[in-house]
Amino acid sequence: MKRLQDNLNSAYIESANRLKPKTARRKIVAYVESYDDVFFWRSILEDFESDKLYFQVMLPSRTTLGKGKKTALMNQLGAGLGQYMIACVDADYDWLLQGHTEMSRMLCNSPYVLHTYAYAIENYQCYAPGLHTVCVMSTLNDREIIDLEAFMAEYSRIIWPLFVWNIWAYRYDLYKDFRITDFCEAVSFRDINPYHPQDSLEYVRRHVNRKINWLHQHFPQGKKTYAPLRDELINLGLTPETSYLYMQGHTLFENVVMSVLSPICVLLRKEREREINSLAGHATQRQNELSSYQHSQSPVDEMLRKSTGYKDSPPYQRLKEDIMRLIGDVERQK
Repeated sequence: MKRLQDNLNSAYIESANRLKPKTARRKIVAYVESYDDVFFWRSILEDFESDKLYFQVMLPSRTTLGKGKKTALMNQLGAGLGQYMIACVDADYDWLLQGHTEMSRMLCNSPYVLHTYAYAIENYQCYAPGLHTVCVMSTLNDREIIDLEAFMAEYSRIIWPLFVWNIWAYRYDLYKDFRITDFCEAVSFRDINPYHPQDSLEYVRRHVNRKINWLHQHFPQGKKTYAPLRDELINLGLTPETSYLYMQGHTLFENVVMSVLSPICVLLRKEREREINSLAGHATQRQNELSSYQHSQSPVDEMLRKSTGYKDSPPYQRLKEDIMRLIGDVERQK
């Protein structure tokens, strides 16, 4: 026999809230996709908690290990979501598809589904204005080797035309011919030279242009439908300079940003160690300072995952508006 809490829905949470004293804070349950998402959404939602309400972030099932967007949204399919039970998910391509699929319609239309607008949480972590700070957090060296904001803006301008083509393929059900994995392969790079970052950008440009030429040859119908879709994406708030925020997050994190930050951090650490070696008065001081510095460093990927610079990003501002709208509806209902 199932217990009542095994069938939680928004109405159940609302009833439980009403049983508490009037001065008690009301609880909103927020379902997320995976363990990694718990901390991310907690760090966002806690900014909106007050003496009137709070959020409890949790996985969608207490009885299985099921994860993912479909699992997080399963209560919506059963009309379980509401003001006191919401889902917090990655947008993926679903927001950009603007209702083309059932999942996209649910994400775009339900006020009880909060989504990232950016492709995933990794895209937020890779927000360009925060990347230099990530390097400082990792190496404790504040010297700028590459203008990372300018680099990511140029990278985005390069991949933008191909990115639009990839959304086009999904909009017109031709994704089997140009999958997201094909796009990611074309825009990834490794082994960047921090002193010559333009070489990596040219590498990506060549691969992008080659794929665009292939698409022009195989999908001539795109001549009429590509430009309207591009304009629609721009009207949604995308720009050529920020298209990296909407590409697959894992690829952006591992095959673009980490490819840039890792060699930069290697150079910054070596620079700091040379400074210690040159300033040390004797061997013991040198060893102690080097040991202290090495223990103070942090892996750059860990610092990247802890980055909160995204709170200035345009996608986050839209998410913030959605959260405030949800809270406003809850507070008006007494």
